[in-house]
Amino acid sequence: MTQPIVIRIHERDNVAIVANDGGLAAGTVLPAGITLVDKVPQGHKVALVDFAEGDEVRRYGVVIGRADKAIRAGSWVHERVLRMPAARGFDGLPIATVKPAAQSPLEGFSFEGYRNRDGSVGTRNLLAITTTVQCVAGVVAHAVARIERELLPKYPRVDGVVALEHSYGCGVAIDAPDAPIPIRTVRHISLNPNFGGEVMVVSLGCEKLQPERLLPPGSIALIDERGAGATGDAGFDLVRLQDEKHVGFQSMIDSILATAEQHLERLNARRRETVPASELVVGVQCGGSDAFSGVTANPAVGFATDLLVRAGATVMFSENTEVRDAVDQLTARAATPEVAQAIVRELAWYDAYLARGQADRSANTTPGNKAGGLANIVEKAMGSIVKSGTAPIAHVLPPGERLRRDQRGLVFAATPASDFICGTLQLAAGMNLHVFTTGRGTPYGLAECPVIKVATRSDLARRWHDLMDLNAGRIADGQASIEEAGWELFGLMLDVASGRKKTWAEQWKLANALVLFNPAPVT
Repeated sequence: MTQPIVIRIHERDNVAIVANDGGLAAGTVLPAGITLVDKVPQGHKVALVDFAEGDEVRRYGVVIGRADKAIRAGSWVHERVLRMPAARGFDGLPIATVKPAAQSPLEGFSFEGYRNRDGSVGTRNLLAITTTVQCVAGVVAHAVARIERELLPKYPRVDGVVALEHSYGCGVAIDAPDAPIPIRTVRHISLNPNFGGEVMVVSLGCEKLQPERLLPPGSIALIDERGAGATGDAGFDLVRLQDEKHVGFQSMIDSILATAEQHLERLNARRRETVPASELVVGVQCGGSDAFSGVTANPAVGFATDLLVRAGATVMFSENTEVRDAVDQLTARAATPEVAQAIVRELAWYDAYLARGQADRSANTTPGNKAGGLANIVEKAMGSIVKSGTAPIAHVLPPGERLRRDQRGLVFAATPASDFICGTLQLAAGMNLHVFTTGRGTPYGLAECPVIKVATRSDLARRWHDLMDLNAGRIADGQASIEEAGWELFGLMLDVASGRKKTWAEQWKLANALVLFNPAPVT
């Protein structure tokens, strides 16, 4: 008979999650002596006490809801029997009150990366083609296929070519108050360290988002020495499809290929060099696909986050929707009162954004989240915060902004909690490596940046053995500690950043589309 395994996170918790594959049947006697009243699926909560209607239900030591009716000990506790608590207001928050003990620097770790002229470091050597409007996407896709087939074999040190396609540029309220967010997002993605400072743009000609508006002079902090082919002092190469010189489709393609080849020649001349681990800019993402996220994968990611910060690297965590219910935890961990106020500013803006759209955050938890045992966004928030580790929050980044070279350490990059939007905005921030945790399973990947996928459950890691890069489910199985999994992830990051290992997403060439956050109206 399978030994029942339940996981209780905090001594104040009055629920625990079932860890056994397939869950536990009604009548099972738990180690605490409680007999299950219901069948409880894996990852779902079981009541450890009797609840009267209105009683607090606690996980992670915090209130994740109130009982909507009387609940017997041993019962299955799910979203339909809980009332979600109201989000904490922004008044009276603890401000920079947590002062963690100083940790010694982590020295002697490095990776093989591509040093750019602006000082940043890429983990991949990619040609990126920026687009100004969706109208050109089909043409660029055709050109990219030609580049991959005809040109890339001549330039073996180039890792690939990426079309930065998006749905912005035309039919948009380009002068609306929030329009700078998607514009700066596209701009800053174009300047991602994995593209080697090579900026190539394909436009149509009649779009609202003109190339000069996307990348005005000064956007590229490099001296342009390319001469012919560059557009004045703008610092980028432009192919405009509506130019009169283009007679026919083939003329457009030829122009794109000729321009691309100039960039490929320069990229191919680059070589990896040994750089300190401090040059990593890592985005960590996915707050909690299931109840195991906050028990296995995210704590392991949090441990690795602390290692990266100790090594002088930069780590971004995001997901406004998920962390909103833990705002007091964030402001308390702020390095300074100014950082705490910046956290409040971004989350208050997001509250107002949702209010304008009459959206309710309680609907954020997906069917997959609920199938994995998460009752509501409050519970998801607790698991999400864990991946940020214990370091002080040193900086706050508004959506679409780019990190400066001096903004190191732990960064709260404020984004909505869509996986695809988070990834897109973290690319804009300058991410050169991505860590994505999943419990329900996702084939998520990015063409612009390697994505390391961490499974929260051993069952998922076994079934998706050729999609998951690391199995953190071993923590729940008792086969590895959080520290061991964290060190393993840290080493894997250095190997992937160096090109010594390819993630499964890279091997299969899985890449999700860029998804801009556009709060401005569409006209």
